[in-house]
Parts: sequence; structure tokens; C-alpha cells
Amino acid sequence: MSEAPATTEFRTWMCVVCGFVYDEAQGIPEEGIPAGTRWADVPDTWTCPDCGVTKDDFEMMQL
Repeated sequence: MSEAPATTEFRTWMCVVCGFVYDEAQGIPEEGIPAGTRWADVPDTWTCPDCGVTKDDFEMMQL
């Protein structure tokens, strides 16, 4: 019987407008988003710190 991984790997998301990268493992503590915060848990009202667009303008980066 094999065990499923306890956690899913952290992912990174990139702003398609300016290239800012949000890394789930690092979070953005200076913006009040602690390390380990999943993209789905980042508030919908959050905006890119570099250009101000919303989460809708971010795409998951492939490994």
C-alpha cells in the first residue's frame, strides 16, 4: 500500500503584465502574506506590488 504525499509542492505564479513572481513557499511577508500561503489563499483583493493588477493577471509557472 503506497502513501500519498502529505503535501503538494509549492508553486509559483507570474504576473503576465510585469513579470513579478509570487512564490507560495516564500509568500510576501512585507505584504502580510506569510511564507507557505497557497495562491488560492491569497485574498482576491490583493494586487501585484509592482504594477497593481489583480490575481486574474497571474499565470502558474510550469516547472
